[in-house]
Amino acid sequence: MSVDLATVKRVAKLARIAVSEDEANRMVGELNGILGFVEQLSEVNVEGVEAMTSVTPMAMKKRADAVTDGNKAADIVANAPVTDHNFFLVPKVVE
Repeated sequence: MSVDLATVKRVAKLARIAVSEDEANRMVGELNGILGFVEQLSEVNVEGVEAMTSVTPMAMKKRADAVTDGNKAADIVANAPVTDHNFFLVPKVVE
């Protein structure tokens, strides 16, 4: 895939970025260079290579996936003007 001047101008317009003619011409070369590098990366054989999250092997820290109320209901509603059994009471807004 290659980028031409019209594509650069269209993307700049969609992104609402003011780009002069000189800048647009320079960006054509830069974007084509980036896309060329990405195409080179797609040629690399990565079959059998395990995905990495870091350059050093480490286990991800995980917490237990448990649903709790946080045991802080009283603290949460402490500053509310009106509550009932740890629920906020608000005025009725729909008839």
